[in-house]
Amino acid sequence: QVQLVESGGGLVQAGGSLTLSCAASGSIFGINTMGWYRQAPGKQRDLVAHITRIGSTYYVDSVKGRFTISRDNAKNTLYLRMNSLKPEDTAVYYCNEQIGATSYWGQGTQVTVSS
Repeated sequence: QVQLVESGGGLVQAGGSLTLSCAASGSIFGINTMGWYRQAPGKQRDLVAHITRIGSTYYVDSVKGRFTISRDNAKNTLYLRMNSLKPEDTAVYYCNEQIGATSYWGQGTQVTVSS
């Protein structure tokens, strides 16, 4: 079955950087659109960025210029490089793999940005 395991979260000061990783298994990784979502306390889970199988990327306005999504198909791994972090980036970050009409999710990794 499809499994997604996130890592790389943690506590960082405002202005700092983190890189999240998502190790995928159980699917043909290179052919599916992958994404990062986040959910802050009391809020809904929202898209942060996604990347298609051919490497086309999309970012929500609030992270453009600060975050970079990438994928290594040889390692079945998705990344999110986060620079210039702000307190409002604090959330649980989730990896997502879209296979047809089905979405698969990881367990999430906490990112906390202190001011």
